[in-house]
Amino acid sequence: MAELYIGACSWKYPSWRGLVYSDKKDINFLEEYARHYRSVEIDQWFWSLFGADKVSLPRAEVVQEYLASAPQNFRFTIKIPNSVTLTHFYRQNKNEPLLDNPHFLSQPLFSEFLASIAPMQSQTGMLMFQFEYLNKQKMPSQYEFQKRFGDFISRCDRSWPYGMEIRNPWYLNRAYFDFLDRNNLSHVFLQGYYMPDIVEIYNKFRNQIQNTTVIRLHGGDRKEIEEKSGEQWNRIWEDKGDELRSVADMIKDLQARGVNVYLNVNNHYEGSAPLTIQRIGQLLGL
Repeated sequence: MAELYIGACSWKYPSWRGLVYSDKKDINFLEEYARHYRSVEIDQWFWSLFGADKVSLPRAEVVQEYLASAPQNFRFTIKIPNSVTLTHFYRQNKNEPLLDNPHFLSQPLFSEFLASIAPMQSQTGMLMFQFEYLNKQKMPSQYEFQKRFGDFISRCDRSWPYGMEIRNPWYLNRAYFDFLDRNNLSHVFLQGYYMPDIVEIYNKFRNQIQNTTVIRLHGGDRKEIEEKSGEQWNRIWEDKGDELRSVADMIKDLQARGVNVYLNVNNHYEGSAPLTIQRIGQLLGL
């Protein structure tokens, strides 16, 4: 029977009090969160690149804290540090020259990251490589990207589950999904962020989506919904009911085909991840 894990993209939001969290003064947010949901996305470790000689990886005490806060049947989907996935350093403005990230697809650094989270391996549903939009300056072609990543992943520990999220719409083609198949990688569906509708992509490449997949309901313009909500994530600000119905049908089809699904919901999608989860749960008959 295919598994379905529904959770949020991160969890420490005081405005979820009354929806997810109690009103007690000092609470363990993750511990209370895990009483409601089966999984969560760890986003914080993505932000790891602070200079050519300054990379931050997960601390052992934080890993242990998270494990102690959730039951053994709870699952984490984890964004791989951007020190591994960024081709170049971020720029303050577009007029600055691009500076190569010397850690891009560094196998030693990635191995160090895996070692830092090793205690979580049995509870890790997916490790997600998130790549930013790659223009021609950052990556000459899709072929070059797949070649470089293929060389990298062939040298990595394959006892972990790996998924790939890309933000170049035109990469989502037959060559890309064939590449995932050859390398035993999962696709991470991103709804929003100027990417094509995930249901359209799924219907086009349905037969190549097997075993496990991740669906991330990300949303569109972050600044717009942050201004609307005042970053109080406790109500629906942008109703996407029609879109949710299509996503629910996609999930039903995936499960009927035996594909395990992780659904990660962002506050920025509708305004409140817990309320969106409640809505899609109703559509799925949960």
